[in-house]
Amino acid sequence: MPDISIVIPVYRSAPILPELVAQVAAVIADWNCEVILVNDASPDDSWNVIRALALRYPFLKGICLARNFGQHNAIMAGLNQASGDVVVIMDDDLQHPPRTIAQLVDAIRSGHDVCYTRYIGRKHAAWKRLGSWFNDRVASILLKKPKGLYLSSYKAITGTIAQQIVRYDGPYAYVDGLILDATRNITVVPIEHQPRHQGEGNYGLRKSISLWLRMATSFSVVPLRIASFAGLILSVVSAVVMLAVIIDKLRHPETPAGWASLATIVLFMGGMQLLCLGIMGEYLGRAYLKLNHKPQFIVRDRVDGGTSVDDERP
Repeated sequence: MPDISIVIPVYRSAPILPELVAQVAAVIADWNCEVILVNDASPDDSWNVIRALALRYPFLKGICLARNFGQHNAIMAGLNQASGDVVVIMDDDLQHPPRTIAQLVDAIRSGHDVCYTRYIGRKHAAWKRLGSWFNDRVASILLKKPKGLYLSSYKAITGTIAQQIVRYDGPYAYVDGLILDATRNITVVPIEHQPRHQGEGNYGLRKSISLWLRMATSFSVVPLRIASFAGLILSVVSAVVMLAVIIDKLRHPETPAGWASLATIVLFMGGMQLLCLGIMGEYLGRAYLKLNHKPQFIVRDRVDGGTSVDDERP
């Protein structure tokens, strides 16, 4: 059994994979280690590249998903196959330098359950950095994230935490939420953030918003509570306004009824009601899909040292 497992979700990275695996191989040359590449139905030639690399590197395992399930679900597929005492999770674009893997492993072996990385000199676009800042603040409220902890995609966890995480069978996985549910014994190591080796990043604005909604509605009931408090506050405000209108009408009978103010109040209340219904709909929709056993991921093919195995998992 390997001591260390490295899980890497793959999407649109066929030209990068040979260099990525070569750098990882140089780092783990003296380790008992496995590397699991999870092809998230990449539209390029990533799966064929993974199969070829598996013939060259005996420590390499490949998983090909039947369709695109998203980065976090792909990570869950890799964690289900990981068997190391330490599990490292990293991206496929070489922005996470493989030479720093030892730092994360050492942090876990020093007694921590989880080790996140803090980027020095981030190479992301300005809008993405702003989105990360917003996501960080929201995560502090919804997930009770420790202050100062950045939920980076480059991290290491113990095998015990990995086993706890894969018990989650919902269709909308959010790995960082599952980690924070499992432990608070977390440390951080700084690393130099590298520019993407080739091509452009895969996380656009739409995917970033989708991931934020997954975090907000899958691992916290705070949005529902906000909707409840908003409804309560608006009810009180409406009662006060209604009372003020009645008193003003009694004191000044000649004052004409204001249709503009009435229309404004109706539209505002209608908008708030639709917002609250939308929030509740997100929760109900996710519960409905889980009850109907929407798959978290489906494995179409696997390769292990050049041996291909067809498999499916609901």
